[in-house]
Amino acid sequence: MIYHLRFDELLPYWDVIAKGLMFTIVLTIISSAAGVMLGTCAACARVFGARWLDAVIAVYVELIRNTPFIVQLFFIFFGLPALGLKLTETQAAFLAMVINLGAYSTEIVRAGIVAIPKGHIEAGASLAMSTSDIVRYVVLEQAFAKIYPALCSQIIIVMLGSSVVSQISAEDLTYAANFIQSRNFRAFEVYFVSAALYLILAIAMRMVLGLIGRWWFRSLRHA
Repeated sequence: MIYHLRFDELLPYWDVIAKGLMFTIVLTIISSAAGVMLGTCAACARVFGARWLDAVIAVYVELIRNTPFIVQLFFIFFGLPALGLKLTETQAAFLAMVINLGAYSTEIVRAGIVAIPKGHIEAGASLAMSTSDIVRYVVLEQAFAKIYPALCSQIIIVMLGSSVVSQISAEDLTYAANFIQSRNFRAFEVYFVSAALYLILAIAMRMVLGLIGRWWFRSLRHA
């Protein structure tokens, strides 16, 4: 049996693909920013906060890191309505990705914080810097310089994992591919194009994050 490739049959659905791709990009940008912020706050709380707070955050981190993302997504979308909290597909997708990335980034940022020599913190205290200033200008700046590559890799992993949000009918790139395949039955062409778009998106994100990192750390050195 000879299979004839017909990529031209995808052209009528270019707007569906574009919509799904844009949703994936927006989902990744917003959830990454919120997830990293959550992880940074949680990491600082674990290192500098009370012992009970460290224990609570540790439970959150272990719970998220040791359960599948799709189960977390289903719990948020299908489970929370039983408690009276009903979310749309988009809201559930954003919340699930923020919570997931927040847990992973907590440990990444915490690793950077504990790698900072204690003498640097003591030097900041000797200059009468407040705790918040020490954390912001002494600890976090050095910590992010150390863990930035790992954090970028985790953001890209989360972006690729976002494809499962199609399972709750969030209209991302994978949802678009499934929709098109159900209409024209050109599975090879549809999923080949979607895989290529995910690859391009991952490479583009790595390049953009690299440029942001070089600009950010250069500005810190010159500050």
